[in-house]
Amino acid sequence: MEKTEHTPGNRAHRRKPELLMPAGSLEVLKTAIVFGADAVYIGGDAFGLRAKAKNFSMEEMAEGIAFAHGRGVKVYVTANILAHNGDLDAAAEYFAALRDMRPERCDALIISDPGLFSVARRVWPSAEIHISTQANNTNYETYLFWRDLGAKRVVAARELTLKELRSIREHIPDEMEIESFVHGAMCISYSGRCLLSNYFTGRDANKGACTHPCRWKYAVVEETRPGEYLPVYENDRGTFLFNSKDLCMVDHVPELLEAGVDSLKVEGRMKAALYVAAVARAYRKAIDDCMVSEETYRQNLDWYRAEVAKCTNRRFTTGFYFGRPDEDAQIYDSSTYVNEYVYLGTVEETWERPGTPWGDREASRGRMVSIRQRNKFSVGDEIEIMRPDGRDEKAAVLAMYDQEGVPVDSCPHSKQKIWLELSATARRYDLLRAETAPSPGDAGAGR
Repeated sequence: MEKTEHTPGNRAHRRKPELLMPAGSLEVLKTAIVFGADAVYIGGDAFGLRAKAKNFSMEEMAEGIAFAHGRGVKVYVTANILAHNGDLDAAAEYFAALRDMRPERCDALIISDPGLFSVARRVWPSAEIHISTQANNTNYETYLFWRDLGAKRVVAARELTLKELRSIREHIPDEMEIESFVHGAMCISYSGRCLLSNYFTGRDANKGACTHPCRWKYAVVEETRPGEYLPVYENDRGTFLFNSKDLCMVDHVPELLEAGVDSLKVEGRMKAALYVAAVARAYRKAIDDCMVSEETYRQNLDWYRAEVAKCTNRRFTTGFYFGRPDEDAQIYDSSTYVNEYVYLGTVEETWERPGTPWGDREASRGRMVSIRQRNKFSVGDEIEIMRPDGRDEKAAVLAMYDQEGVPVDSCPHSKQKIWLELSATARRYDLLRAETAPSPGDAGAGR
């Protein structure tokens, strides 16, 4: 294909960056959108790199796309496995199904494999294609290569610095987009191309079935002394050789904008709605404040930091953005998460007037809301209503009813639909969460 001429990008006239959030289920997709995402990326039943995620059936995908488009939000579908011969015919059928989806299609495909790229271009020529970070996109010639083949956007390799991103922006057309991960789990291997899972368990990380052996605890065994484990003396708890901290760039949004990044991407299609809501809300406000002025952003920096720290995390690092990570980017004493809050459920329905949804039973007072419970809690507990606008509020659980209207003291069954009477008002899509008891290991969990 003949190369096209281009004008290098002008960072003085950058667009407001997109906030791109993950969604592993329809519930999480809706949460991401309500809490501030400009776009979400999802996986179907095949060809994405999160085989253990819930993923989307074609029916769920259609519902999710309609929900997103109705709110001006884009949906990108991942097809970023490293394909083998046996995958190609099925991939062609999959792309055709996405092409023919009605009433609305997804906004782009995320692809890493050149073969799947060719299949997608042949089956769905008008599709917008984004090149996944799995393709190891580390220089501007790689960006231009994919652009000349028809790609609209390239996701930067996680090993790039801000200086390198600025150089890429200076050498590519302004209309070509740079997407870069700014938050979430860091893979120990180069741009996520890891063989450890396949070696240890036969489950291929490059086809979506990673077992995360980078989080396992390791020891040394000398071959003539089988069964005798020799510790690596990092500390008395053992060694976590590959256990990276999580990426967090909420402190550095102005630098990302100055570098010319068009889409700020959050990792986490395995994450629950609470994580996605908290991270989306924090980065949404950080981006919006930064577009007002850097002074406004700096004034609210403590709030962004506090919000992302409330999410499940493995402590934080800035990854490669400011140079090669040093020993502080690893966690040596544990592979467990820091978790300040537990997710109780998302408000699905509200009951505005006195009385319960069953008509005859009198409610004592307050608004009634329904959720599908994700973790057990009880009448009398203090919980928190988490709102998209950031105005969270403590509330007491005054009463609880099962789906038939029978009063209950607690909700022990996961995904059980229950009605709650709360001491404060909650609205549809608000999240309910409760603080967890601090653990001894939390003291060192800061950024």
